[in-house]
Amino acid sequence: MVKIKSFRYKNLLGAFLGILIALLLSRFEPFHLFLLNLHELGYLGAFIAGALFVSTFTVATGAVILLVLAESLSPVELALIGGLGSVLGDFFIFKFIKNSLSIEITEIYNHFGGNHLSKILHTKYFSWTLPVIGAIIIASPFPDELGVSLLGISRMKTYQFLILAFILDFLGIFLIVSASALIKP
Repeated sequence: MVKIKSFRYKNLLGAFLGILIALLLSRFEPFHLFLLNLHELGYLGAFIAGALFVSTFTVATGAVILLVLAESLSPVELALIGGLGSVLGDFFIFKFIKNSLSIEITEIYNHFGGNHLSKILHTKYFSWTLPVIGAIIIASPFPDELGVSLLGISRMKTYQFLILAFILDFLGIFLIVSASALIKP
């Protein structure tokens, strides 16, 4: 039996297990019903929906909850509370990628003769594009993992990330909720 502390790629294993658990939960009907009834919790539901809005596996559920909440809460309030929840979700992804996962992936990459991509990504031409592309992805209605990963790779400080993520998540949620009010018959 392999001890977890001595296992070299425990963060990669954790990421794969997290994906597997998310896939299993997505097929579990009582869990689906629980998520869809979060709109009854008001602001707490908005916070949880915002946190769900950042992940590939939960973005659709988060969006549905936010759109249902848009019927009873103002778009600004919903975007503020949902943005805080999104920042929490983004922060966990950011810390996981920046502190743990990137080290393991770099080790594997270097083992196979890498380092060429790192040199290219950290040139003056690419160093500014990673945060810009990451910010665009976070502000979009698409899941935030790739954008947060790009910001984590770009060596952004945590406080800068939190401020930027909140502004972008707030804008993204506000635009989606406001657009739903315009489209509603």
